[in-house]
Amino acid sequence: MGRFVVVVIDSCGAGELPDAAAYGDAGANTLANCARKVGGLELPVLQSWGLGNVTAIDGCPPAASPKAAFGRMAEQSQGKDTTTGHWEMMGVLLEKGFTTFPQGFPPQLLDEWLRLSGAPGYLGNKTASGTVILDELGEEHLKTGHPIVYTSADSVFQIAAHEEKVPLKTLYAWCEAARAVGKPYGLARVIARPFVGPGAGQFKRTYNRHDFSQPPPRGTVLDLLADKGVRTVGVGKIPDIYDNHGIAESVHTEGNADGLRKTADILGTLDSGFLFVNLVDTDMLYGHRRDPGGYAGALREIDAALPGIAARLRKEDLLVLTADHGNDPTFPGTDHTREYVPLIAHAPGRSGADLGVRESFCDLGATVAEYFGVRAPRGRSFLGAIG
Repeated sequence: MGRFVVVVIDSCGAGELPDAAAYGDAGANTLANCARKVGGLELPVLQSWGLGNVTAIDGCPPAASPKAAFGRMAEQSQGKDTTTGHWEMMGVLLEKGFTTFPQGFPPQLLDEWLRLSGAPGYLGNKTASGTVILDELGEEHLKTGHPIVYTSADSVFQIAAHEEKVPLKTLYAWCEAARAVGKPYGLARVIARPFVGPGAGQFKRTYNRHDFSQPPPRGTVLDLLADKGVRTVGVGKIPDIYDNHGIAESVHTEGNADGLRKTADILGTLDSGFLFVNLVDTDMLYGHRRDPGGYAGALREIDAALPGIAARLRKEDLLVLTADHGNDPTFPGTDHTREYVPLIAHAPGRSGADLGVRESFCDLGATVAEYFGVRAPRGRSFLGAIG
């Protein structure tokens, strides 16, 4: 066996899906609109690999002879969040999306959470921007010790606490309790949002963030690989998204630069197996904050790191870059956007191929499964098209 590497550029959408209007996302295109807003986006490596052949990107034109296979994937599951997108990549289709809480969480859920967690109380309980609510309630949190509870357009229960006021171990325990009581309500994920800083305007979230997803159903591609003895290394928030199911080794990261560096380092020592990476900054720092300049800078950083990663690949290896949803930084609001995601597959020594529009993210999992000789629960592999 060789190494199959998947790098998820979190939220890097490639154009509105046919049902985008139903989500309020008509016209969304994270890559194209970001490039236009910043006056062009030069990504020489990704451009040579065919990214500009996937969707029109100012500054990143189509390649006449792409060096990698290229295409787009459509999301079939209902929703546009991290858990839904990543689960579909590994063969899970959600016909009904997770529950969202646009008016905040119901009193009975919060009462159950307080009883189970032992938290002294809570502040907030509303839909909010994760940085804005710190300025609004952070100082009250420091006075009372009550955690800040908020949600977004996604199915997520977020708990913010100052690291000098609430130990991380306590915050994580509160999150575990929230996941348990939230499961019957259809909650997808709980996120610990630790922060530091002396006061409003100076609060800053840290990379001690931790995601507590509901466990995926048994039988994902990750489970099948583990059953066969294929080692999966999860980098960034990948282990959290799958509740560590099928993950042999978890690697924490502190931002994209750290994640890219650790990806290259792992390829220097990993003999065989599946390396599954999430780069979160595009989404967390720039997409939700509606910062096209920062988003463009993060993409350039990834592009600049790709030659070093590609240099670690062997002839039997495969590197795939994709995304889990969109988050158009030029769009109104602060929510994810319902989009196609790019699909770039680089195989050393092989020429590019047009992979077309894949019907589901499940096609990625089917390709990983075929590479390692197992049968995916669903999806159509594109391994043969790559050669």
